[in-house]
Amino acid sequence: MNIEELREYCLSKPHVEETLPFDQDTLVFKVAGKMFALCSLSDYVAGIALKCDPERAVELREQYPAIKEGYHMSKKHWNTVLPEAFLPMGLMTELIDHSYDLVVAGMTKKVRAELGL
Repeated sequence: MNIEELREYCLSKPHVEETLPFDQDTLVFKVAGKMFALCSLSDYVAGIALKCDPERAVELREQYPAIKEGYHMSKKHWNTVLPEAFLPMGLMTELIDHSYDLVVAGMTKKVRAELGL
């Protein structure tokens, strides 16, 4: 998945915005103001940070060398996925969906209802 495909996929999800909150290089995708994916614009191949269930995060790191602990993120809740690694087809989108779903699940019922999620 290249950076344009990542961008298109993330933006296709409901209520997602892309931001540059840290600097002009770190692209962050948020749902209702909460981060679920981020990457470097200048060094995309360094990885995409995605939120992940802690138990699943460990399993994925053990199973795939291209999935590492979150770089500059909570090592328990975030993974860094190398986008140019040869991961099984569909795994990258599954991991993006998982990250998005975790963030949405962490919202209050009221916020989810207001957003229709």
